[in-house]
This record gives sequence, structure tokens and C-alpha cells, in this order.
Amino acid sequence: MSSLPSFTDDTRGLRLEIIETARALPKLGLTKGTSGNVSARVEGGFLITPSGTPYEDLTPDKIVPLDLEGRCRGDFLPSSEWRMHLDFYLAKPDCGAVVHCHSPRATALACLRRGIPAFHYMVALAGGDRIECADYASFGTRALSEAMIAALGERNACLLANHGQIAGGPNLKKALSVAEGVEDLADQYLSALSIGDPHILDATEMKNILQKFKSYGKQAGELTAGQTAAFELPVRVD
Repeated sequence: MSSLPSFTDDTRGLRLEIIETARALPKLGLTKGTSGNVSARVEGGFLITPSGTPYEDLTPDKIVPLDLEGRCRGDFLPSSEWRMHLDFYLAKPDCGAVVHCHSPRATALACLRRGIPAFHYMVALAGGDRIECADYASFGTRALSEAMIAALGERNACLLANHGQIAGGPNLKKALSVAEGVEDLADQYLSALSIGDPHILDATEMKNILQKFKSYGKQAGELTAGQTAAFELPVRVD
């Protein structure tokens, strides 16, 4: 069995970043009270916010370390949703951080058990041509974690039926940004549904969009061989 991840001073900066990310959730309107949780990968495991602790009361020593076998150490219990975070990391080796929240509009869609189709090309932010809604299971259970993995597929975000949403990314900043994006898309989709049936982009266009997203945000010198810019570049005159 692997040894438990250490909780040494070299993780202090990451623990502080986890706290900052958790405190950003209510400020951004992504959750209320103590709902939601945040984690970040470390060597051999991950660090996660504790169970039932108000975000304003978080301190670095309250952030709980777990290994990839679900074992923890310290005086605080991890979030009740630790298993979702664990399985997210096991399924996606490139994932460095996970944010789970009960953002209101994404949760509203999740309570309808509806995912977010390609009504807008920005659904590609989750890494696919739609954002799925996982089947319902009680919070904090292995069944919920399994439902999440099935809904994620190759993507990095999904809705959780009658619950909320979960999003991952290479780091905490990106995971939080994806969670924000999912909530924005849910808001736009619900607004469109209130008027009529939104037009859904077809699979060919979404395949094109996903290809563009691979280079979106990169500068010309950062494009690798075979990559093209996400959109037509102007003629450069030096």
C-alpha cells in the first residue's frame, strides 16, 4: 500500500490556494453556506476541504490530505464528497484540481435531470460537444461517484442529478473557471428555453470547435507542429 501523502510546509501554498478557491465560490454566486468542496492533487494523493466547515473558518491545518486509496490523516474529516474527487483524479491523470458546487442555475437543470446540449459553442469548455447530467445517487456514496464518472466520459465537467455540478482542470484557477463557465451556460440555456427551443449546433461544427479550443488562447510562438490558430489571424507586418 502507498504511504499517506505528507502534510508538510511545502504544501502550505497549495493549501492556501484551496482556501482562496473555496472562499471564491460564494463570492461568485456558485454556492451558499458550507455546500461545495475543493481539492488539489499532490504527489501520491490530494488535499481537500474539510466536512461542514464554513469557508471563512478554513485554515491551512484544516485542509485534509488523502491518498489515492481513500485514506486520510489529521484531526479533521474530509468533505463528504471526497470519493468523487478521488475517482475524478483516478480517471483523469492530467487533472490537478476539482471544484464541486451547488451553483443555482446548473442545479436547476440538474433537478430537471437535463444536461446542456450544444446550444452554444462554449459547451466545448468542458471538453466535449455537450455537458451531461449524471444519474441520481445519494450524496457521499460510491454510487454517485460512479454516476459522475459515467457522465464525464472524456469531459472535465458534468451536472449531478438533483444535486449540482462538478468540474476539473489542470489547476485550481482553471477548475474554478470551468465551474463558472458551466453555471453561465446553464443560465443562458435556461433563459433560451424560457422563450423556445434553442437551435443545437451539429456534430460537425462541434468537432471543428473542439479542434479550435486546442489552440485557443495560445500565442503564435506557442503553437505546436500541426496546430493552427483557433481563428483566422491577421497579416503580420514587422
